[in-house]
Amino acid sequence: MVNNAINVSAYKGLPPSEVGDDRHYISDGPLYPVEDILNLLEVGESTTILWTRQCKSHVQQLSYEIADVQKLIRQAITQGQYVNSQWCVQKPTGPWAACDGYRLFRDEWVEYAYKEMRYEYYVKFAIGKTGKLLLLVSCHLSR
Repeated sequence: MVNNAINVSAYKGLPPSEVGDDRHYISDGPLYPVEDILNLLEVGESTTILWTRQCKSHVQQLSYEIADVQKLIRQAITQGQYVNSQWCVQKPTGPWAACDGYRLFRDEWVEYAYKEMRYEYYVKFAIGKTGKLLLLVSCHLSR
């Protein structure tokens, strides 16, 4: 399917010209300096946008507020591991954002099991073109 290939991220590359099932990886990542992401998180909750419908659904399933999401992003970029960078599309016809993906292993207390268990989280995001927003594409437990 052909799209309008608009890039809404601060990354200067050109998005793919077609939407398909293939992932569109970017080889020169991570694309965004950790310091830039931390600075955006420090500004407040208004700088973090749940950018895709699927991301909104995943955050809701986790019962997270934006403050929880920001804490997870902060931990992922400082204590987690960079996974890859790729072009992500918001809707079938665009727009696109060049995103960095991170994973984080975190021990959490599980009330029903009466013990701590290790969970793997995955977050994927872009800094918006103006540099003032963090566009969150994925925020979920590993599948």
